[in-house]
Amino acid sequence: MKPTLFVLAAGMGSRYGGLKQLDGLGPSGETIMDYSIYDAVKSGFGKLVFVIRKSFEKEFIDKVASKYNKHIPVEIVFQELDNLPEGFTVSPDRVKPWGTNHAVLMGKDVINEPFAVINADDFYGRDGFATLAKFLTDLEGSKNHYCMVGYRLCNTLSESGSVARGVCASDDKGFLTTVTERTHIERKDGKIQYKEGENEWHELEENTPVSMNMWGFTPEYFQYSEDFFVDFLKKNQDNLKSEYFIPLMVDHLIKNKTADVKILDTTSKWFGVTYAEDRQSVVDKLQGLADSGEYPTPLWK
Repeated sequence: MKPTLFVLAAGMGSRYGGLKQLDGLGPSGETIMDYSIYDAVKSGFGKLVFVIRKSFEKEFIDKVASKYNKHIPVEIVFQELDNLPEGFTVSPDRVKPWGTNHAVLMGKDVINEPFAVINADDFYGRDGFATLAKFLTDLEGSKNHYCMVGYRLCNTLSESGSVARGVCASDDKGFLTTVTERTHIERKDGKIQYKEGENEWHELEENTPVSMNMWGFTPEYFQYSEDFFVDFLKKNQDNLKSEYFIPLMVDHLIKNKTADVKILDTTSKWFGVTYAEDRQSVVDKLQGLADSGEYPTPLWK
């Protein structure tokens, strides 16, 4: 059975000011997500699942999902604030979504095979998808063995300013032990460094693996996530800004020795529009990939 690609797109409408403003960055107006799905299809993924908000379902189907239907089966699920375990209610003052792992939970009724999770607005590169697809295909029938594509830090920086990255540590067998969020990383004096406190700088090795929210799981992950979400809500329900993130869930599973997470190395270069100034750089990179023959133009026919 081919693995499924699960795309986190519930924040798309708010981030882009509505789907009509989904930015076309490729030579024929392709979005970054178009490239991710193209690479996933080429790498052997067999189904595509989007998690979105119900409020833009029709527009999303018309403008986004419809272009993929003839290439790969597509399903859509919804993330809403009131989608909570029995006995919990959402505060009327809460506006912020419950986070990436809450979004993942929305796929539990339509995904029964190994699956990958990605962000809708990150360019991951074909090698990342090929590496992930192979790992997940080999997992069929297995449980509690997950993975994360670890991008080399030097391949994920912005030319326009600092970035936040989940810096990964591993054991001697290449399994994830911790993900530490560093909120200010940049190239400074020719070296990659992160800032801690007011002005304390620490160097990071060029090829340090970092998380770009590209994960691989098997279906029992949904039950673990559902169970842990109850514990999360008991502690955080009244915190209007608390979010149930994937790394929080993964860290829980690792610490409890419930599952292991293999860090998969990739040579792919990540890019995205972190700053407005990044836009032209992304346009130029996508044009270069088209000019070199890496991708056809237009991408989807």
